[in-house]
Amino acid sequence: MIANLAPNVRQYILVTFNYWNFTITDGALRMLVVLYFHDLGYSTLEIASLFLFYEFFGVVTNLVGGFLGARLGLNKTMNLGLLMQIIALAMLAVPTAWLTIPFVMLAQALSGIAKDLNKMSAKSSIKSLVPDQQQGVLYKWVAILTGSKNALKGIGFFIGGLLLSLVGFKYAVVLMASILALVLLGSLYGLESDLGKAKNKPKFHEMLSKSRSINILSAARMFLFGARDVWFVVALPVYLGSVFGWDHLWVGGFLASWVIAYGVVQGIAPKLTGRVQGGAPDGSSALFWAGLLAVITAGIAYGVQIGWQPELVIILGLLMFGAVFAVNSSLHSYLIVNYARGDGVSLDVGFYYMANAMGRLMGTVLSGWVFQIAGLAACLWVSFAFILLTTLISIQLPSRRHQAA
Repeated sequence: MIANLAPNVRQYILVTFNYWNFTITDGALRMLVVLYFHDLGYSTLEIASLFLFYEFFGVVTNLVGGFLGARLGLNKTMNLGLLMQIIALAMLAVPTAWLTIPFVMLAQALSGIAKDLNKMSAKSSIKSLVPDQQQGVLYKWVAILTGSKNALKGIGFFIGGLLLSLVGFKYAVVLMASILALVLLGSLYGLESDLGKAKNKPKFHEMLSKSRSINILSAARMFLFGARDVWFVVALPVYLGSVFGWDHLWVGGFLASWVIAYGVVQGIAPKLTGRVQGGAPDGSSALFWAGLLAVITAGIAYGVQIGWQPELVIILGLLMFGAVFAVNSSLHSYLIVNYARGDGVSLDVGFYYMANAMGRLMGTVLSGWVFQIAGLAACLWVSFAFILLTTLISIQLPSRRHQAA
């Protein structure tokens, strides 16, 4: 049945299948590392340090990966990401005595590089598979890929905890590495060799985007994701456990469910925004939804600060924040693919996701530091400031780009 589909649809299905499998292992590995090393007696600071290189190398990988994708082809960078994730998983299938902090940080660094190579390749390849005049189709395909990724990452959290309980850490990582090896074989066979390869070989200095719209969108993306992670990554889980008294199962389950719901909203974002725009959105859509998110975040921050029903405010506020944030993220994911040039698309997408990784790194560091010195309300006010910056930056985005076919 798949053989009867159009070639571009078959390539999209294969890219999405690769991305889905990688994403599940990525979410599962994060949960495995957190839970297993907590059981080994590692402190929360030591566990957090295990992910430092994971986030840092995302900044570098997106920039260099976009350059490699344009020169070598996105099939090669996607397959390289799968291979590196297999190696990272295999590195962790060693005796417990070998799992020192530097060794695990190295494995996590490889996993971080692999994740961003895979993501950049998947997002960039869609530009090559959809004709320029079909912007409505492009928006839907990007939204499906982005939304499903986050939903599956939440499922990966559950799978990681389940595998740790059923087969233990070592066999869990071996099982995931084996599954990805099969996915890699299928990808080597099925992906087109020239997918996303630039006709004119880009120079190294071209890695830094020269497009004004892409630079503006990248700056908005950096502060948007910094705003999420400054309270979600470290501050919120610690607050739920220490203030509300939730145990690890409740905290992990609630956050995993939030990520899944967040991904579902991303997937249906075209239905939420397309009604207003008549198909494909533009910069004015990003401005509106960023402004709405800023209002919601300010309300949550104020409610937490005055101590008014904090549990209700945080739970309902997080649901509202997640839904509107998901639409913002989906809009940005479409706009970067829309703004990117057709030849050498991965250069522009890689630059954009470098800014995304920079925002995550910035938010992760601030989340621990601000929460330690000033608490959750301060983290939320920093989040509001970042979203306000995103809104102000979004004013400069082009209000009309392409209309849906």
